[in-house]
Amino acid sequence: MALVDSIVIAFISLLVGGLGITIGARLVIDDAASFGYAFVTAAIGALVWAIVSFFIGWVPLLGPLLMLIAWVGVINWRYPGGWVAAAGVGIVAWLAAVVVLYVLGVLGIVGPEALGIPGV
Repeated sequence: MALVDSIVIAFISLLVGGLGITIGARLVIDDAASFGYAFVTAAIGALVWAIVSFFIGWVPLLGPLLMLIAWVGVINWRYPGGWVAAAGVGIVAWLAAVVVLYVLGVLGIVGPEALGIPGV
């Protein structure tokens, strides 16, 4: 059952991440790309985050900073507007994800901490 739970949590995380990136892209750069495009961006971003985390995530301060830069780099690669716009999309995506996860937590569907956003 733990494997099924992990798969469901990963899928929900990608859905929330894709929704956050969709909202961020529409608000920051006025990009009307599809949710599917944002979902793929979230999946690539999660993969890049995991790879960078594996190799240098353990380095204090530098590891998490490089992980964040790599994630924003994926957004920069997939969407127009440059690094500043990608960082803006990332910030809005994170805020949108926090709100969605909070609502899911209040509804008892899933605990926000289970999806990698502690303290919500």
